[in-house]
Amino acid sequence: MAVVLVFHGPSLTQERYTEAVRRLTEGRKDRMESRSDWPVDGLLMHVAGEGPNGFRVVDVWESEEACNRFGEVLGPHLQEIGITDQPEIYPAHAFVSG
Repeated sequence: MAVVLVFHGPSLTQERYTEAVRRLTEGRKDRMESRSDWPVDGLLMHVAGEGPNGFRVVDVWESEEACNRFGEVLGPHLQEIGITDQPEIYPAHAFVSG
C-alpha cells in the first residue's frame, strides 16, 4: 500500500533541503529531478517547495518499507544538517499519477 510522507517544520528550510539533496546525490545536484536521483527504489512522487507557512516536502512511496529504507539513508544527513522535525507518514487513501 502506498504511503504519504509530509515533511514540514521550522528546522526544514530550502537551504537545508538543498544541502540534503547534495549529500544524497554526492554533490551532483541541488534538487531532485528524476527517480534515478534517489538512493533507494520505491518513490512514486516527490514535491518540494516554499509555501506561506514555510518549506514543505511531500513524497508518495510505493510501500512503508520503501519509505523506511529511504529514511535509513536520509536520517543521518538530516541530523548532520540540523533538520530535527519529524515527518508525518500515513497510508494513502488514493493516489493518481498524471
